Amino acid sequence: MAMSERRVTVAAEQPYDVWIGPGVRHRLAGLVGPWARVAVIYSATLATRAQALLAGRPGVHLICAPDAEAGKTPEVAVGCWRALAVAGLTRDDIVVGLGGGAITDLAGFIASTYLRGVAYIACPTTVLAMADAAVGGKTGVNLPEGKNLVGAFYEPRAVLCDLELLGGLPERETASGLVEIVKCGLIADGQITELIVRDPRDARRPDSERFAELLGRAVQVKADVVAQDLREQGVSGQIGREMLNYGHTLGHAIERDTGFTWRHGEAVSVGLVWASLVAQRLGLLTRAEADLHRRLLAALGLPITYPGSSWARLRAAMSLDKKARGTTLRLVLLEGLCRPVIRAGVDEAVLADAYSSLGAA
Repeated sequence: MAMSERRVTVAAEQPYDVWIGPGVRHRLAGLVGPWARVAVIYSATLATRAQALLAGRPGVHLICAPDAEAGKTPEVAVGCWRALAVAGLTRDDIVVGLGGGAITDLAGFIASTYLRGVAYIACPTTVLAMADAAVGGKTGVNLPEGKNLVGAFYEPRAVLCDLELLGGLPERETASGLVEIVKCGLIADGQITELIVRDPRDARRPDSERFAELLGRAVQVKADVVAQDLREQGVSGQIGREMLNYGHTLGHAIERDTGFTWRHGEAVSVGLVWASLVAQRLGLLTRAEADLHRRLLAALGLPITYPGSSWARLRAAMSLDKKARGTTLRLVLLEGLCRPVIRAGVDEAVLADAYSSLGAA
């Protein structure tokens, strides 16, 4: 039986649909119909896909950008802006991002800033981009000092999560993307956790119904959060969009510490375990709930320890985290499963002790 399409509507300031299923990229031709010119920003490894995406349609301009974090630089952004200018794009035209999370972050940022904003559609091609980066309106580029320090909140017109594009991805890449789905299960949707526990192997197969349901549920979690708090300003008495950063504070520091040789999901996987250990020490999580973090991630083939650096070095990198306020570090923790909270100014000894215990996790 053919897998059915799923549609999740993000009811933000400018509502848009996220389409999930095999072949949904073919919706793009209809979606870009009203615009005269289409600029497709893509990674070099997807050149053939980019050429076929809107084959035969006039007014298509292909712009190749470096893949992964190498593409998320101010220098690459300048090159894209100039390419749009040479192509003669106006405010009546549209940008399409085809690639992983770094490319959709870059393309969204380019669209948000060129001529102070042109329309944008995301066509993510990795699990990570589908589950997280392409949904929610966060765009940006990196600086040498840290990830995503320059960016904008800018909503796409649509997101096309074509599961056919995931065929042939390395297992490591698929597992890395699943971290964002695990995170959504831990912070909001316990059914995600149950689906993974029942059959981790099936959860890792992008062509399975289980995977499609997991992705759809994760996108729904993000859509619900973003609809309430697009710009991460909080919702009266609630944590708001910051909950989506669960595991990312240490995760981003590890990425930088490895020179981005670790994938985003691998670093965040360790960040999730560390956050659970901090919460356990604060009496917010039981040992069983903290252990669940490790079991889920290990079952998906993800790292749960990090032997690579001193705590002092990582702690210094964490000070650049976007949730920090002045010198105070704000952490997203769990006060029980699916109950995210913010804790600011956690005792430094607790943070260091939790990190030291990672080796034994």
